[in-house]
Amino acid sequence: MDSFIDRLHKAHNHCPECPSPKVINRFFDDILGILFPEHANEILRDRQALQAKFFQLREQLQQILKKNEALHHADGAALSHAFFDRLEKEVFERVHEDLQAMFDGDPAAKSKTEIIRCYPGFYAIAAYRIAHLLHVLGIGLIPRMITEYAHGKTGVDIHPGAKIGRHFCIDHATGIVIGETTIVGDRVKIYQGVTLGALSVNKEDADKKRHPTIEDDVVIYAGATILGGDTVIGKGSVVGGNVWLTKSIPPKSKIYYQTKIYDGASNLTDFYVLKSDA
Repeated sequence: MDSFIDRLHKAHNHCPECPSPKVINRFFDDILGILFPEHANEILRDRQALQAKFFQLREQLQQILKKNEALHHADGAALSHAFFDRLEKEVFERVHEDLQAMFDGDPAAKSKTEIIRCYPGFYAIAAYRIAHLLHVLGIGLIPRMITEYAHGKTGVDIHPGAKIGRHFCIDHATGIVIGETTIVGDRVKIYQGVTLGALSVNKEDADKKRHPTIEDDVVIYAGATILGGDTVIGKGSVVGGNVWLTKSIPPKSKIYYQTKIYDGASNLTDFYVLKSDA
């Protein structure tokens, strides 16, 4: 028992600087609540109270970064100010565009309030936008903690390093995976169970582009899997449900699965390009 306690003691003393998940989760929930009062524990109708909360959160991030200097290579106060200076354009406005895309793209949505309060896709996208801003500022670990927190709540796994364009729509949300080096254009819509992943999981390929590029105005239906850093889904394409793609397709393509049955034998499944104007 003493040797086990010694090992535990060594682990506790050699643990790298790392903020508590509870602290980061609470910080994210407070940021989301100040941006969207539908998610707030308390609606701040008084402007002074709202301003005080805003500056309190900026100070909180500053203290987190100062306490965990191993997670970045800059001044904690400067990073905190940069995050809150860019919060309006790079998070608030972008998420409102995503919200509009979700409202326009879902006939079942009766109001934007319903989407904000009820849709896991909205929550996951908001978490990604916040985490991505922290990521591009050069802050380590904390962005991943935020997206994993949202992953646990929604079943949507978006790496904060992914580059996602404007008016992004996730419908039904559950089971979606978007990898670290994925590039997604504007006005893209994806459904549940979609994976934008890597072909290679070798550690030596960590710095390479491992995940696909999805160009503007693409729709990807439920269960589709698109893999590989060289894979490009051309602008305006439609990828059908349960399709497995590891090669690029030209703009305005439509891809689906068709199953053939030969003499009662096992099904043979192939890809078919239905249309391409390229």
